[in-house]
Amino acid sequence: MSEVIGDVLAMLQGQLRSTGVLVTHQPSALQLPVHADRVQLQQVILNLVMNAIDAMRPVVDRARVATIEVARGGADMLCIAVRDCGIGIHSAERARIFDPFHTSKPDGMGMGLAISRSIVESHGGRLWVTANEGPGVTFQFVLPVSRPPST
Repeated sequence: MSEVIGDVLAMLQGQLRSTGVLVTHQPSALQLPVHADRVQLQQVILNLVMNAIDAMRPVVDRARVATIEVARGGADMLCIAVRDCGIGIHSAERARIFDPFHTSKPDGMGMGLAISRSIVESHGGRLWVTANEGPGVTFQFVLPVSRPPST
């Protein structure tokens, strides 16, 4: 998973520089394999990081920092979290953000989060959002850990 995240961050270097956003990610020592389509997982992470960048564009009174963490999400799950310090999402809005064609962006299509949730669910996982204690939100998704084949 750390390689997938690294690929996405490499693709976004220019965007991150131009928006003044710093994304921190420490490659995880966890070597928990997931059976998933690499390109689809890149699409999910790309969407979540792009949303974090957009949420932090209006921020002028603090550093624009997003954090990506990989951790165990239970006995048989891997959890990936993308945390931003942006403007946040109103609680009424959080209930609808995964609906197709629902967007809060003037130029958005409202498909990114719906597609991301669909991808995660098609791999046996779950995607959700929570408000941070401070500014911003955290999007998290879990994927089942692949079991080694039995002999």
